Amino acid sequence: MGKGDLTHPSDENETTDPPLEIKPHWDSTKLSQNEMWTQKRRLAAAMRLVIERLVPSNAPTEELAAAAEGLERYAEALQDHPRLRDARLYAESANAGDVGAFFDQSPLIGLANPLAPPLTIGRKDEKHAHATGIFGSAYEGPPGSVHGGFVAAAFDEVLGYVQSLSGHPGMTGTLTVKYRKPTPLHTPLLFEAEFVRIEGRKIFTRATLSAEGVLRAEAEGIFISVREGTMQELLRTRTEREERLGMRRAAKVADE
Repeated sequence: MGKGDLTHPSDENETTDPPLEIKPHWDSTKLSQNEMWTQKRRLAAAMRLVIERLVPSNAPTEELAAAAEGLERYAEALQDHPRLRDARLYAESANAGDVGAFFDQSPLIGLANPLAPPLTIGRKDEKHAHATGIFGSAYEGPPGSVHGGFVAAAFDEVLGYVQSLSGHPGMTGTLTVKYRKPTPLHTPLLFEAEFVRIEGRKIFTRATLSAEGVLRAEAEGIFISVREGTMQELLRTRTEREERLGMRRAAKVADE
């Protein structure tokens, strides 16, 4: 890495504490500011809190049973509603082309997805980005630490964003993660990422992850620019699979 690129640790793996206030490059209300999306984000946040508190909880059996029954009833109610279908909805920035697209559905940055920590990713300049987020109890691997698989998934998302700055976004070809120290739960994490270069259809990226001023992990990713029509084919396959499984009702656009 050249001087002034990513954060460079000292021999003690210490880094300068950076500011963690990151403004996301995308607008989470880009498609719509209607009440449905407001309440969907609210519900996802509540579900996220339930997950965080349920995992380490020793709640009484009766309380757990009552909550489970209520959630099962609501899951059945949701099944009766149409599934969202809108070409502007994306689960990850790598596939959107437009890095300012709509990512409420993302499993890592989506405000309307209770699986997301969520991460916040922002552009620094034409080749660099940074991200922050906090992983809670549901993501635990080693005691008090983020599961390595989630660390890798977070790198994939952040690198997927920074490779989009190349103007020729693609899909993950290779992701290499070097784990330096355990990544703590319940702690603000900082990712620093760089778009390095393009070679043909290959887009090279790299990133670091630090917490409490200590380097926790590093990653390098190679993304492969997608050929024209690839995403449309994947969308078609997804629709056919959902119809075959009985998951799809009459379509509903995202901004109705």
